[in-house]
Amino acid sequence: MQITLVVPELIWPEPDDRDALDALPCPGLGTLIARGQLDRRPPQSVEATLADTFGLAGNVAYAALRMLGEDSPPAAADACWLCADPVHLRLHQERLILADGASLGIELAEAAAIVDDFNRQFSDVGVFHVATADRWYLQLPRATDFRDFDVLPLSVVAGRRVARQLPDGPEMRWLRQLLNEVQMVLHRHPANEQREEAERSTINSLWLWGAGVLPPASPRDFAAIWSESPLARGLGRAAGVPVRPLPDDARALLAAATPGRQLIVLEALQRAVQYEDADAWRAGLLDLEARWFAPLQRALASGRIDHLRLEAPTAYATLAWESQRGDQWKLWRRPEPLATIAQALAKADQ
Repeated sequence: MQITLVVPELIWPEPDDRDALDALPCPGLGTLIARGQLDRRPPQSVEATLADTFGLAGNVAYAALRMLGEDSPPAAADACWLCADPVHLRLHQERLILADGASLGIELAEAAAIVDDFNRQFSDVGVFHVATADRWYLQLPRATDFRDFDVLPLSVVAGRRVARQLPDGPEMRWLRQLLNEVQMVLHRHPANEQREEAERSTINSLWLWGAGVLPPASPRDFAAIWSESPLARGLGRAAGVPVRPLPDDARALLAAATPGRQLIVLEALQRAVQYEDADAWRAGLLDLEARWFAPLQRALASGRIDHLRLEAPTAYATLAWESQRGDQWKLWRRPEPLATIAQALAKADQ
């Protein structure tokens, strides 16, 4: 069995933050890092990292692929799709700060009411869909031209400053106009009036990203994909790979998996980094150590796993450590504290 483990934000992005990085007992993770062969590539989003894993590059149609990974995707494979995710933008020191839908506590009834109004008012443009309370989509005609659409994925901007929402070129003028009109509808929507009365952040804009048409099927050699990420599930379905729910821990996965190459996506650390919550990141890392890193390291050392690739999109770089069974017995490669690893990664960027 071979394991590819994707863990975005594995290393806390502030190397001098001793409170976050000091005294983290992670012997399983530390051993995998110390005895693995490091491959370092430029920083990129987890979406781009997953696309690389499936042989996709360039302007990837993330929306179409993510939609395919939803529990009940619409039967519209020939459409052009946009992620139209609900967000809250606030002005802070003359800069816009974005809070994504997952941080807003949106109720499904609120989402449905807003999207119903969108579909009444913008029926001449396309069709809005609600997949979950915080994942929305815009379905457009297949011929819609998005060749120069370079908007960052929502995961990159959540909790951060944003300079602009859409490309500036004249070919996107219609979409910028649509977004302006959407914002006007949101401003006066009853759901937002109720949120204001309850002193909750409003849904005052959409983050439009991932435009494109579902790409042709490209078979991959994975035996299964284990993930709660709709994008990872959609990539698997597009490639004809069996998609499985993420089990509770590595032991459960090893008991259920068939021989072959397994892809596991663990996103538990991402939100803590997006919203600069060091305590949540530390707790999440220790939980991953107990449930995933330590048991997988032991399984690799014992030969139950032949090969493990730990892939980590981080602020430092896109990092990947490759380990074979025999590497785990190179006892002279001693694990280092995560604080030391973060410092070394930061120095390599200078």
